Amino acid sequence: MVLMMAPAAAQQGEALKIVTFGTSLTARGGWQEPLRRALSACRDAEVTIVNLAKSGMASDWGVTQIDKVLAEKPDVVLVEFAVNDSALDRFLSLAASGTNIEEIVTRLKAGDGKPAIYVMAMSPVSGLRGLIRPYLAQYEDLHAEIAQKLGVSFIDHRPAWAKLSADEIATAIADGIHPDPATAGRVMLPGLMKALAGADCQAARTE
Repeated sequence: MVLMMAPAAAQQGEALKIVTFGTSLTARGGWQEPLRRALSACRDAEVTIVNLAKSGMASDWGVTQIDKVLAEKPDVVLVEFAVNDSALDRFLSLAASGTNIEEIVTRLKAGDGKPAIYVMAMSPVSGLRGLIRPYLAQYEDLHAEIAQKLGVSFIDHRPAWAKLSADEIATAIADGIHPDPATAGRVMLPGLMKALAGADCQAARTE
C-alpha cells in the first residue's frame, strides 16, 4: 500500500497539537506517549496529544464526533476505524464505511485551522476476533483509496507488524486484537514519525 506523506501543519520549533481518533486500538493503544516524546524531541517544541478515540466504536459513531475533534483546534488528526467497521456483527457495509470515512475526512479538512489528516491501517487480528473480520483488508484498502482521493495521507502500519514473527505477534496481541502498549509503541512509532515529522525534522528520530 502506498504511504502518502505530508509534514505536520506546524513548523519546526512550533507547538503541535494532535488529536487521535478511532477505536480501542487508539483509545487504549499506548502509542501516543512515545509519539509525543519523540516528536517533541525531534521538533524541539511542545507536542500535545488529545485522545478522543473510544473503545467499541466504528465510523458511524466517528461521524457524530467530528465537531468535538475540531473543537480541540488540532494541527493533526490521526483517524482509524477499519477494524470495527469490518466486524460482521456491526452490519456496517464496505460502502457505508467508505461513505463515513469520506465524510469524516472531508469535514475535518474543512474545519478551522485546516488540520492535516492521516488515515491509518492498524495491527493484525486473529482468533475469534479475526474470524468476525474476514474482510478487514478490504476496509483498510478502501480507506486508503479514499485518503488518496481526498488528498490526505495514509499511514499503513501493517508492513511493520508483518516484520514480527508469528510467536511475537501472538505474545504482543494475546487477545487477538489489542496489542500490548509497549509493543504497539515500538512497532508503530517509526511509521508515525516518518509521516508526521516532515523534512525539517532531522532523520525523524525516535527515542
